[in-house]
Amino acid sequence: MTTVPGRAPREPFPVVLAGARGHGRSHLVNIRRLERLGLVRLAGVCELRPLDAGELDGFGTPEQSDDFGALLASTGARIAVVCTPIQTHTGLALTAARHGAHLLLEKPPAPSYAEFARMTDGVAAAGVACQIGFQSLGSHAVPAIRRLVREGAIGELLGVGGAGAWVRDEAYFRRAPWAGRRRIGDTDVVDGALTNPLAHAVATALALDGSTHAEDVDFIETELLRAYAIEADDTSCVRVLTTRGSQVSVAATLCAESPSEPYVVVHGSRGRITFWYKQDRVLLQRAGHGPEESVHGRTDLLENLVAHLNDGTELLVPPEATGAFMRVVEAVRLAPDPVELPADAWRSEPGQSGPRRVVPGIGGLVAASADTLSLFSELAAPWAPPVAKAVSR
Repeated sequence: MTTVPGRAPREPFPVVLAGARGHGRSHLVNIRRLERLGLVRLAGVCELRPLDAGELDGFGTPEQSDDFGALLASTGARIAVVCTPIQTHTGLALTAARHGAHLLLEKPPAPSYAEFARMTDGVAAAGVACQIGFQSLGSHAVPAIRRLVREGAIGELLGVGGAGAWVRDEAYFRRAPWAGRRRIGDTDVVDGALTNPLAHAVATALALDGSTHAEDVDFIETELLRAYAIEADDTSCVRVLTTRGSQVSVAATLCAESPSEPYVVVHGSRGRITFWYKQDRVLLQRAGHGPEESVHGRTDLLENLVAHLNDGTELLVPPEATGAFMRVVEAVRLAPDPVELPADAWRSEPGQSGPRRVVPGIGGLVAASADTLSLFSELAAPWAPPVAKAVSR
């Protein structure tokens, strides 16, 4: 229970978590933190296989069920945290909305723009709040960088580039039936490098450009490739032209020689700002000044949702602020299937959980793309044939 001077104590919000394993474990950790602050209490967990006592250490005995709707009804949950496979997001979000539960919905919010629109319309009609789980957009660095750009610290904004070079092994794509899939039967999944593991790079780059809404996007170019024997892309780039003429590009791979921190770089006519969004770290480089580095705080998105419900605090990532990102998801969904890299373009190496595939030189190409706002084919990557490009309006 939270107590504010001069105000009646508030009961913590009962929360149901759908998807408590895998990435869902991070939500359990965060809910435990917010329980200690008296802001929420874990009322229920929706999982196909119930959590054991060790997994629920410190939580008491929340209800458990594989029936999300029944669990929402029996617990009277005010908030639902949805961290389940991408293709289930819309259905579960609408179930929560029908039960009057406010939402923290993991990214990507939906596997297609149509499903995204169905979700946002349903949530709005139910009158519940919805926060999309792009945690990087809770970084205080985002408004700080946008303020620097507005004030002309780096001159005229020329564009924004993003870079993500990660390492994933074969086991990563076997962790779940939907992993690395573009669709299952007639159901869209769209689990590619740009749309799921490195989706934060795309959303953050769009946010720093000030182009977050669907109507901010003019057209999109994609180059989708894969080294792994999967349906989806594992080495890809995208370039967005906005309606005001700016360019936003992101290059991503899960086949790097070694992992590096993903980042977004804002290019200006008199300098640049680099943002390592997982670290909340910013480097400002501009003409006539030495480099200036700063580390910023971050507002947790579930905590922000609670503040919104308690005090009307503005949501940091409402659905409409992810419309441009969902236009990118839709462009990836509609693009031709990823081009398979030739066998001589990658090599196999030992990984943490088994073999992994490595594309030599991909880290440098990803960085060069962010530096120049170029696609792989424009950087003369030998394995990026011109036919890999798809344009979507």
